[in-house]
Amino acid sequence: MKLFHILAILISISAVFSFINYRFLKLPTAIGLMLIAMLASLALLLLGPLSFGLEGEVSVLLASIDFDETLLHGMLSLLLFAGALHVNLADLARQRWMIAILATAGVLSATFMIGYMAYWIFALLGLEVRLIYCLLFGALISPTDPIAVLGILKQAGAPKTLETKIAGESLFNDGVAVVVFLVLLGVATGEGDVTVLAIVGLFAQEVVGGVAYGLGIGAIAYWMLKQVDDYTVEVLITLAITMGGYALAEWLHISAPIAIVVAGLLIGNHGRKFAMSDKTREHLDNFWVLVDEVLNAVLFVLIGMEVLVLSYQESYLWAGMLMIPLILLARLVAVWVPVSFMRRYREFSPMAVSIMTWGGLRGGISVALALSLPPGEARDILLTVTYIVVAFSIIVQGLTIGPLVKFAGKKN
Repeated sequence: MKLFHILAILISISAVFSFINYRFLKLPTAIGLMLIAMLASLALLLLGPLSFGLEGEVSVLLASIDFDETLLHGMLSLLLFAGALHVNLADLARQRWMIAILATAGVLSATFMIGYMAYWIFALLGLEVRLIYCLLFGALISPTDPIAVLGILKQAGAPKTLETKIAGESLFNDGVAVVVFLVLLGVATGEGDVTVLAIVGLFAQEVVGGVAYGLGIGAIAYWMLKQVDDYTVEVLITLAITMGGYALAEWLHISAPIAIVVAGLLIGNHGRKFAMSDKTREHLDNFWVLVDEVLNAVLFVLIGMEVLVLSYQESYLWAGMLMIPLILLARLVAVWVPVSFMRRYREFSPMAVSIMTWGGLRGGISVALALSLPPGEARDILLTVTYIVVAFSIIVQGLTIGPLVKFAGKKN
């Protein structure tokens, strides 16, 4: 299927589902689109032959889309830049230690807690999955996704400090989790050097290199933006730094997600303040908000449609449902430990641990990483379990985090 036809179909489906959600469901956009896409896909599965061949056509469409390639090596650069562009660097700096701990030690601890619990659950259900693949599952399900929850937090009146912690952690832990996933994948497939020195070296190259590279391309873009006062040129510069910078980072084997987040923070703060006119700032904001909304619409429709590629063995479904509370437990521990330590030095919002635990939604990154696993039974199991966890996270946690924030506000 031609690329233009794929894009035309996805945009058209997203538009129709957005209309249905806006007129009838009135749910947060990301949650509503995913829910409608899931229900439509499940209906096609249940109808089978009565779908008049539509199930087959949709399956062909999904087969022609490499979700891993589309998200991790395409959409992610734009989504991360758009997210970082509107994060206040001063607020982020005040929460830097908490965010750094959650995005590094939090991801690593959650990876191993979830991995070992998954190994135990799979064995209990008679599913033979090697420990290294269970740890891979821990790595791919650990990063949190800010897309669906940040709008809800704002509507519910969440404290700014809490918003900053969740947004900052989500922007940076994607890059860290991808590095951990790649290291473990190299061990699982035997293609990577498994010595401690090699792993530490790769981690340093990806993360430290990503930060330094992001500062470099951000500084270049900042200098270019200061030389012109034409919003069309300046929008093109930000697009080039996002897409071209991401592609070059991948070629250099450094963390492209971290690089783009750092560049986005630099442009979104110093660039907006010192290198742009009011007119440019307005056009740039409108452009990136639109890019963010359109890509998120397509992404969540795609996530919902992935229902059609899952394996529906009973043991897989049970594994997914049993892992939901265990993953929440791992998230609780990964949040509670650093918050308890940091309480000695600063105050936290009421019920901060509960909100950060329940508001740590899983999203498209997890699904994309699961789809990138090597073919085999372990991939089928982990993909189904990942999807169940992500669906619960976005729909159930996403729809209830708002009331939880309001309840916490009343206790203040």
